[in-house]
Amino acid sequence: MAPPKATKKSGSQKKEKLFHPQSRKADQLVRAQHRKSKLVDLAKSRKEKFSTQVDIYNFFYSAVPAEGALNLEDLHTIIRDVWLTRFNAELDEERAARRRGRPKSVKEQKMEDLKARELETYRTGMEIIDLTHPKNVELFRRWDQKEAPFVQQLRFIRISSSSPKSFMVSKPGTHPSLKAAAKDGDESHQNMAVDADEDIPLLLEPVERFASTITTMDRI
Repeated sequence: MAPPKATKKSGSQKKEKLFHPQSRKADQLVRAQHRKSKLVDLAKSRKEKFSTQVDIYNFFYSAVPAEGALNLEDLHTIIRDVWLTRFNAELDEERAARRRGRPKSVKEQKMEDLKARELETYRTGMEIIDLTHPKNVELFRRWDQKEAPFVQQLRFIRISSSSPKSFMVSKPGTHPSLKAAAKDGDESHQNMAVDADEDIPLLLEPVERFASTITTMDRI
C-alpha cells in the first residue's frame, strides 16, 4: 500500500518576518509598541479616575434630600461630621491594636496622612456639588449613579471651614437646564464668585466604605 501523499502547505501562509534589532523597522515596531502601552496605561488611569469620581459623587448623592435643597450649614455638617470622620473607627481600632512602644502600622499612618490632607483641603477650599441650588439638586436626582460625565455638567461650589458662611462657584454648570435657568434669571440665590477656569480637586480620596457613612448621615 502506497504511503499517503504529504499535503502541500497553502501558499497563503507566510513566514513571520524577522528584523535586525538595530534596523529602522525594528525601531519603528518598538516605538509603536511603546505608544500602544502608553495608550493602555492612559485608558486604565482614566477608568480609575472616573471610578474614584463616581464613588465621591455617590457619597453626595446619598446626601440629597427627598425634597428641596440643602443649605450651606447642612453641607458643612456633612463634610465636617461625616466625610472627614469616616476613618475614625478604623483609626481607633488600629491604635488599640498597636502595642505600647510599637511604631504605627502603614495603614494607620496612611489614614492619618489622608485625614490631615483632607482637613487642610477643607480649610483652604474644597470643591463639591452644589446641593444648595434647587435646579442643580433636581438634575442630580436624575443621575443613574454610574456615569460621571453627567455629574460633571452640574454646578460645583468651593466651601471652606475658614469661611463657613460663604462659598465660591467654581463651575457654574454646562447642563442646558442650568444655562437656561441662568439666562432666564431663575436663580434661587446669587453667585458669590465665579472661577470656572480653575481646576480645583474635588476630594483627595473616594469613599471606602459607604454603609457606615450613610448610616451616620441618616442620623443628621
